[in-house]
Amino acid sequence: MKANNEIKTDNGSITACEKEKRASCYSHITINPPPDVSAEDIKALRQSLKMTQKTFAAIMGVTNKAVEAWENGTNTPGGTARRMIGILLADSSIPEKYNIIAAE
Repeated sequence: MKANNEIKTDNGSITACEKEKRASCYSHITINPPPDVSAEDIKALRQSLKMTQKTFAAIMGVTNKAVEAWENGTNTPGGTARRMIGILLADSSIPEKYNIIAAE
């Protein structure tokens, strides 16, 4: 097994090996899990962003029904959606900052 350009998963951690001029470089990072969010958290986030369920769904890349189910507690978002929700909770300006939505 080659040492260069490998990614190894070990209990949520990734060891990335990158090529330098003549030697390999190893670094260790820990990836935090996506946050657990409640139906109330999701609804409060969407409302704080002043978005309809339809707009929030479009940003999340899911259907309106998915957002409705999240907010009713009948379904929970998957890992990628939870990661995005965590990012939005940390910085609600992300949609405008990265031209996901245009400010009017």
